Amino acid sequence: MIIRDMFAEDINRQINGVIKVDQDTADVIEQEVREYVITKELKKHFISFFDYYSDAFGKPTADIGVWISGFFGSGKSHFLKMLSYILENKSINGIPTVEKFRQKFADDPATFMLIDRSTRGKTETILFNIDIEGSINKNNTAVLRVFAKMFYSHLGFYGENLKVAMLEQYIDQIGKTEEFRRVFEEKKGKPWVEQRKAFAFNGKYIVPTLMEVLDMSEEDAKHWFNDKASEDFSIAQLVEDIKAYVNKQPENFRLLFMVDEVGQYVGTDTDRLLNLQSLIEKIGSECAGKVWVVCTGQEAIDEIIKVRSDEFSRIQARFKTRLSLSSSSVDEVIQKRVLKKKPEVEQKLEALYHENDSVLRNLFSFNSSILDIKGFAGASEFAVNFPFVPYQFIIMQKVFAEIRKHGNSGKHLSGGERSMLSGFQEAAQKIQSKDEYALVPFFRFYDTVHTFLDSSIRRVIERCQNAADIGAGIQLQDVDVLKLLYLVRYVNDDIPANVDNIVILMADDIRTDKIILRGKVVESLNRLMSQNYIGRSGETYNFLTDEEQDVQRDINNTVVDTASIVERIAQIIYADIYQTKKFRRDKYDFDFDKMVDGVTTGAVSGGMKLRFLTVATDSVEKSELRLMTESHGQAIVVLPGSSYYESLESAMKIRKFVKQRNVAQLPKSMQDIIRDQQDEAAQYELSAREDLKQAIVNAAYYVDGEHIEIRGGDAKYHIDQALDYLVTHVYSELDLVSENVDTDEDVAEILTGNFLPGAEPNRDAAAKVEEFLVVQDRTKLPTSMYDVQSRYQGIPYGWREIDIAAVVALLINQQKVTIKYGGVTIQPDDPRLPDMLRKKSEIGKTSISIRQAVTAVKMKAAKELLREFFDVMDVPDDEDGLVAYIVKKFEELKAHYEALNQRYSSGRKYPDQAKAQEAMQLADDVLSQKRDNIALIDRVLKLEDKLFDSKENLQAVEGFFKNQVQIFDAAAQLEEDLRNELDYLSHEPAANDALNKIRLIVAVRGGFSYQKIPELNGLMATVREGHGRLLDAKRAEVGDMITQCMGAVHQTANGDFKAEELVAKADNFFSQQKQKAKDYQSLALLDGLIPPMLQYKDDIVERLEMLLAPPAPPKPPAPAGGTTPPVKKVIRSYNRSIIFPAKKLENMEDVDDYVEKLRAQLKQLLKNCDGIQLK
Repeated sequence: MIIRDMFAEDINRQINGVIKVDQDTADVIEQEVREYVITKELKKHFISFFDYYSDAFGKPTADIGVWISGFFGSGKSHFLKMLSYILENKSINGIPTVEKFRQKFADDPATFMLIDRSTRGKTETILFNIDIEGSINKNNTAVLRVFAKMFYSHLGFYGENLKVAMLEQYIDQIGKTEEFRRVFEEKKGKPWVEQRKAFAFNGKYIVPTLMEVLDMSEEDAKHWFNDKASEDFSIAQLVEDIKAYVNKQPENFRLLFMVDEVGQYVGTDTDRLLNLQSLIEKIGSECAGKVWVVCTGQEAIDEIIKVRSDEFSRIQARFKTRLSLSSSSVDEVIQKRVLKKKPEVEQKLEALYHENDSVLRNLFSFNSSILDIKGFAGASEFAVNFPFVPYQFIIMQKVFAEIRKHGNSGKHLSGGERSMLSGFQEAAQKIQSKDEYALVPFFRFYDTVHTFLDSSIRRVIERCQNAADIGAGIQLQDVDVLKLLYLVRYVNDDIPANVDNIVILMADDIRTDKIILRGKVVESLNRLMSQNYIGRSGETYNFLTDEEQDVQRDINNTVVDTASIVERIAQIIYADIYQTKKFRRDKYDFDFDKMVDGVTTGAVSGGMKLRFLTVATDSVEKSELRLMTESHGQAIVVLPGSSYYESLESAMKIRKFVKQRNVAQLPKSMQDIIRDQQDEAAQYELSAREDLKQAIVNAAYYVDGEHIEIRGGDAKYHIDQALDYLVTHVYSELDLVSENVDTDEDVAEILTGNFLPGAEPNRDAAAKVEEFLVVQDRTKLPTSMYDVQSRYQGIPYGWREIDIAAVVALLINQQKVTIKYGGVTIQPDDPRLPDMLRKKSEIGKTSISIRQAVTAVKMKAAKELLREFFDVMDVPDDEDGLVAYIVKKFEELKAHYEALNQRYSSGRKYPDQAKAQEAMQLADDVLSQKRDNIALIDRVLKLEDKLFDSKENLQAVEGFFKNQVQIFDAAAQLEEDLRNELDYLSHEPAANDALNKIRLIVAVRGGFSYQKIPELNGLMATVREGHGRLLDAKRAEVGDMITQCMGAVHQTANGDFKAEELVAKADNFFSQQKQKAKDYQSLALLDGLIPPMLQYKDDIVERLEMLLAPPAPPKPPAPAGGTTPPVKKVIRSYNRSIIFPAKKLENMEDVDDYVEKLRAQLKQLLKNCDGIQLK
């Protein structure tokens, strides 16, 4: 079968593929209506529209907007035009349009009745493309002016010039249209209708015509003609004229503005959106549903205003009826108008599908596509779409939309020169002479859009075609591939232009061998790449314009050194694909050096090595024998292929090219190209990353001298397996640690021996460490815990630092090693020990050595000494236990001696302080050797005699402070208190003698006699008894004096009421003195009460005498020239018994002391008077 004979209608017939609203010739209208296909979707839209439209006849509405949306080529303009024909119900070859649609709705009579009922009244439509009819100057009233132009033109006025239209409207309203036209034609010689478009150039004819027809003065006529203000126009004015027009019509009259491409014209321009909103609102509110506005746009109204939805929410309310045309509608129209087959052909095609079912399924299987694209779903779909494949409908819709969006000339597509319909028809025509096995390859659609593309696109294709024609490195098939790459240039995100997808898009026959075709496609791509017609980003290819080719050429010539590429590969592997810093196996973390070719990434640990060999490494270095030899202690990964390297090289060339240019100073077109190249570089890097992952999976692995095979899993899994294998071979002593610990508490448990005998953890590991320390000891090499940690964390052990600490802890517990810190031996119970064994800041300061054991003889002697010295029986038998015991006991002893010595610092002198200090020094001497077990035990044995002597010497001191110190303190205090009472005590010989004996005992001179301390109690009693008798006598003496003083005061007052206050004050004072006399325990203090009392008594008596004395007689006048009488002297009287108290004087010293005290007292009394009288 030949393809052109398969169709129900001639494939070469003229089909108006693109509907233009301004095409209204009878033959065009007839074909459009006759071939209009009402799909299921369109039928729903007809119902939606006429339901809402018909409701407005009975109920006026302000929501008179209808918005029809759909992508470019979806048939929205055709639908709009059909609505216009139906609503106006024009006759087509004598048959009303509605009748033409009766057959199209034969399966749905209810919908046809709705349409028929809605079109019975008079209806006028104003159908226009706003993008065509609109002014080039799209100012803020652009939408209004287009609507006004079309409305006044519809009325027969000259809408192109609203000033002229307003003139014509006015002339028509006063009924002088014919007269105006006749007069103008008489003056000009040509008809007005022809000349009105040249309005501005006909002033000398228009002005006289206005004067004659409208009876205007010449001045008024000229003023109107020249007045620019009369060109101003408003929405209110237009809507007023529209309303006036429809109100003159019959009751059910409707006027519809049918406006195509409003969405494109308005766009997101705020002014035009606002203009449209205001106009629709005004028409809706004023015309009450008699005037409708039906608009089309590629986007829904919501999408157009979504950026400023708050400002334009009202426009949404006006466009309540929203109809959206989808792609399925376009598919159905093409299938019915272009691809409809003869009945017998459909059966043969279905049979052909069944014969080639599996072949077709395999042929159309896209790789990495995002769109839901596929081949044929079944025999019926194959017959309906042949010679096309269903995916082509989906892709072509996006291609048309993207070409319109990107290419400058491509925008003409929106004007209607090309459509999906014409594209599919022309592509079918290209293969019409082929048989039923032929298919339309996707590149055939290029010719549909070729002439409307930007010249920069066409030049590339034409240059490639010329090169193919003359055989200049390009073949004819290469041109087809280039056309295909242009078509999918802007849909690469949906259908990546990789080799597999290009092969499918190039398939032109059911019997195509994909393998052979793939080979041809790859050859074409390579030729096109070599000639710089196309570029490559990872696995995808892309069409290049002339400017893009220049940029691509410069990028290709940019040099990137191999070392930089290898370094970038290392970054991708170790920072993205395999981010593991240390390899973990069970509880172990292993350092490994990270390498790519000869480059090391990160710090060098000196342990295992993981090395990748790329295509940059010479093949000699990748020989089997060399790899087996060099892989000892490392894992070598030989990466196959070179795609990852090439992709990275391309990306780095682009990055370097961009870096070398001042992009901001380049033209915008070049900036766009460079921006695309940067995106391409990112794609190259992504592709390289994926290729590297795959290369790692497919790599050859050489580990520790063996070539191993790793199956399954991703890139990380393969590397993990290689390192795991390497660990088991490199760290051969790893299993010596049979039990792992996790915390310092676990290490402390081992130090304390918290395990069963014979079940010690990690015995083999401990034996290995012990062997090492024995060797170190023989060679006299000092060893730190840092040395131990470094050795056993490294090859071939690989132990964890905490496990090494645990192994050493076992040796410490078994008393096989000695740990010293700062030269001091550390005991197993030291809480700092776990840190010393593993903490990085401590292990360098911690030394470890094989223990030098204390001899059994010394151990025995030390234990016997300790038992006797501390009077205990239970002394540890092991060295560590014994040392710990010694340290503990002597630290306790030292603390006791320190407390004892502290007693001597109280301020009182106690006996034998030197002995206590000597004992404390001996304890210090022993403890000074605690950093070394042997030295400590030796020092205890050396000081044995001194220790026992000191213990014996301190027995009396200990007893003193335990039982006698209180008596000693009391006696010393008594002696101290009575030092000022010695003169008085001389009158009590027994007390005085006893006090002297106390003074001798507590003086602590030379050899102190602890036996005399018990005598102190009796001596203190004797002193207190004698002193008490003296106190009693002195209190009696003071009491008598107080009585005499009080008697003198009262005698002077003689009961006079004027003296009551002074007497009461004196009584209070002397009562206080009585109380003091009772409280004082000192004889000297009691003596000290007497002078103040006498002085006080004299003062009070004098004041009383002055208070009670009779008034003095007037003084006789002094004789002339006489002398002033002398002032009377103050003489105070004192009782001799008070001034001279009774006292026994036994020697000259007593006499001197008595006289001296008397002299001082008399001097004191003379200070306040002129003389004293002793009575």
